[in-house]
Amino acid sequence: MSIADITRAMIRPFAAGMIAASMVLAPVALHAEAAAPAAPAAAAAAAPATPAAPAADAYVPMRPVAGKGQPTPGAYGFQDQYSPIGREALFMHNAILMPVITVVSLLVLFLLLIVMARFNRRANPVASKTSHNTMIEVVWTLLPVLVLVGIAVPSIRLLAHQYKSPAKGAVTVKVTGYQWYWGYTYPDNGGFEVISNILPADEAIKRGEQPQLGADNRMVVPAGEDIRIQTTGSDVIHSFSVPSLWFKLDAVPGRINEKVMHIDAPGVYYGQCSELCGVRHGYMPIVVEALPRPKFEAWVKAQGGTVGGAAAKTAAVAPAAKPAA
Repeated sequence: MSIADITRAMIRPFAAGMIAASMVLAPVALHAEAAAPAAPAAAAAAAPATPAAPAADAYVPMRPVAGKGQPTPGAYGFQDQYSPIGREALFMHNAILMPVITVVSLLVLFLLLIVMARFNRRANPVASKTSHNTMIEVVWTLLPVLVLVGIAVPSIRLLAHQYKSPAKGAVTVKVTGYQWYWGYTYPDNGGFEVISNILPADEAIKRGEQPQLGADNRMVVPAGEDIRIQTTGSDVIHSFSVPSLWFKLDAVPGRINEKVMHIDAPGVYYGQCSELCGVRHGYMPIVVEALPRPKFEAWVKAQGGTVGGAAAKTAAVAPAAKPAA
């Protein structure tokens, strides 16, 4: 046997072993390659889901703005107004009533000073015997009449504007006064009721609200549109009053009073019961939160109410329901 034959005899078993080893290891490599891309997918599936971000129009309670819709320390006069009626009434007070009051008061003071100076005993020892003066009597009769007419015209116009009918499709809120808290019912949105009680002082401060003005639940309404407010009382007479909206309407048991509320801009507006109603009369705060329409609808849904077509359908079906036997 030659050296070449011996070499081929030695290489042949080694080559056969290599082929067998490659055949055994090939499925393992293929399995590893297939498992490699699956590992990230499995890890992704096992990872906890990231909480979804809240929708842009989801309801989040609005924080009050200092000096807006609420009393401020050391202030006097009316609060800033955030409704068309409020601006009209404030203009009438500042531009008509106050000037008239000032002029009349100064005129009367001036006349009193003249009388004191010219008709005292020292300056006028012989008293006048004059019994009447036609010109003076005409002036002091006609002048007050003209003043009253000048005040009456804008006053009647303001009253008419306050009690105009709300626009078609306006949101209705039924406000019920209880001893001693408020209830807000939304008949156009499923008929749910929100009960509102005063917040403890420490909780009100924590929420950025003034003590004795904060409430646990607010009356939420859409901003920039008419709102039909209906008031009634469940026990005694209450009064629903929000000064910065120039709104005040009595809540009388057994009776529904109605008035339009219109809030110009989103915000939080505060009031209190303005009719003596018992021992805790001073602990019935009113908090009105005006929101853009999408956020108002999100709030309604969060309360279990309905909006849009669903609300209309609910209102249409409700009268057809028959009482249980």
